[in-house]
Amino acid sequence: MTEEGGATRGAPRVALVTCADLPELDPDDRPLVALLAQHGVDAQAVVWDDPTVDWAGFDLVVLRSPWDYPDRRAEFLAWAEQVPRLSHPAHLLSWNTDKRYLVELDMVGVPVVPTTWVEPEDRWQPPETGQWVIKPAVGAGSRDAGRYQLSVPEQRAAAVAHVTRLQAAGRVAMVQPYLAAVDGYGESGLVFLASPRHGRLAYSHAIRKGPMLAGPDAPVAGLYRPEQITPRQPTAAELAVARRVLAAVPGGAEALLYARVDLIPGADGRPVLVELEITEPSLFFRHGVGAVERFAVAIAARARAMTEAPAR
Repeated sequence: MTEEGGATRGAPRVALVTCADLPELDPDDRPLVALLAQHGVDAQAVVWDDPTVDWAGFDLVVLRSPWDYPDRRAEFLAWAEQVPRLSHPAHLLSWNTDKRYLVELDMVGVPVVPTTWVEPEDRWQPPETGQWVIKPAVGAGSRDAGRYQLSVPEQRAAAVAHVTRLQAAGRVAMVQPYLAAVDGYGESGLVFLASPRHGRLAYSHAIRKGPMLAGPDAPVAGLYRPEQITPRQPTAAELAVARRVLAAVPGGAEALLYARVDLIPGADGRPVLVELEITEPSLFFRHGVGAVERFAVAIAARARAMTEAPAR
């Protein structure tokens, strides 16, 4: 490859985007730097809101762990708009960082967890009974999320206080039935990575996530609530739903470098979508044989392709 004027280019440069709390990346992603070097790619961890960074100096900018964005979503999206050669289109980040995308997916027939959306100006009347989950529409790491048994007066009052607290902060609250399968079967996270052969997403591996919400919302130390993760072999039904979800991404999923589709069995046992993670998901490489190597190959292929494309 040559630059304008015939000078030989060096190795493709890749930014692996993180946050100030994890300046050297999440431990799961740290092997990528050395693996990419083996593929002739100069990769480095870069904090997304570092004002000294020249983003135009990278051939590819890959979002990995900018997990502090929920409190500054507008700033994060403005940053994404001005970054050339971002791994995922900024308009999809805008769509995906507000969980109201579930409404759109539901409208096109994707099975999703039933959700009541409580806007800041709404008056919410909680159901009389049952276990329910409350969380913000813009959030990450299961922070500001809680589980409530609404037939218990104290928990009912706590649920109302939780929604009111989110509303007072100008946030949209999500109210969902707690799916009993979480306690036994758990949640399935299916990871898809871009294939270097055709560039489209291909299934890589899956994990099981154990129950995380034991009760009402409580402060979380750090960027995310602790998780219980083990490998999982997805069912044919889970794979089918995950592919339906990806097929419903606005404009198609062809531009994506990675995605994680989180599913839980619904009341009838069939998988329903909890979240589609295409912004900055944990990809749990340690639980998928060869997964981090596959991701390094995908990044290297995309970086080389981007060196041949003009920056937007």
